[in-house]
Amino acid sequence: MGQSDAFTRRTFLKTATASALGAALSEGAIRPTAAQPVSDLTMLTVVQLSGLIGSREVSPVDVVEALLARIDRLDPQVGAFVTVVPDLAREAARQAEREIMRGEYRGPLHGIPFGVKDTHYTVGIRTTARTPALADFVPDFDATVVVRLKEAGGILMGKMNLPEWSFGGATAGTNNPWDLSRTPGGSSGGSAAALASRMLPAATGGDTSASVRGPAALCGVVGLSATYGRVSRNGIVAISWSLDHVGPMTRTVEDNARRRATSPGGARGLDPRDADAAHVVGGGPGSHDHPHLRGRGLSPALPPR
Repeated sequence: MGQSDAFTRRTFLKTATASALGAALSEGAIRPTAAQPVSDLTMLTVVQLSGLIGSREVSPVDVVEALLARIDRLDPQVGAFVTVVPDLAREAARQAEREIMRGEYRGPLHGIPFGVKDTHYTVGIRTTARTPALADFVPDFDATVVVRLKEAGGILMGKMNLPEWSFGGATAGTNNPWDLSRTPGGSSGGSAAALASRMLPAATGGDTSASVRGPAALCGVVGLSATYGRVSRNGIVAISWSLDHVGPMTRTVEDNARRRATSPGGARGLDPRDADAAHVVGGGPGSHDHPHLRGRGLSPALPPR
């Protein structure tokens, strides 16, 4: 760590560091414990992290380091990731930290780590769709979803596992964190498993026939199959042009609802590179703060543009 980085870190009002990785390994399962110390950043929701990062109580650098440590420990058993990009994530976190310290806070996704299904084009990072045909494919542009999440300040942590070409209701090589002998479902099984095991606070998936909703149900998180056209499919490896939906996944309803109403960037909106993408405006006044959504543990994930 350079001297300037250390100085920047100390300028935050508080620094919450990751302590022991919260999920207990017992009887073949990786289970979040009922009560976690506040200092365990991997246990916090997007809304919680956003509040701490925006108020400079927590650095995005510390959040990313806590999640990378958890990925190193748990992913060998869970198998949620196809590719992890620690160097890129750390650099994006340092950039987010610098921007926030300069007063250039972009909004609720600034400094928030996320993962994307390995059907999403990512510039300079392999996009395999888990097929040998694309084993060495490295896109020269990001999918629109990835572009907009980065524009909102999100930090890409890696690419999530799926069955080949997204075909199938199980994800080979990925285990359900609640019982490692069971499947997380498919095809967005990697995204759901990473959320359930607290290796990510947010992710994306793809849904042609319950491929977001099924894994979310099996892993105890929530996935939203967004209305066709609400999220651009530009830069997404297709199964069916007329049936594919890009879907958000996260741990809580509040995460998704708040960001859909308040985020200046995200996944949804008009895209001239996708002829079927629709122009959609927000979720309505106060729709993100409905009392029935507060504290709920099931949710869709990533916000509209």
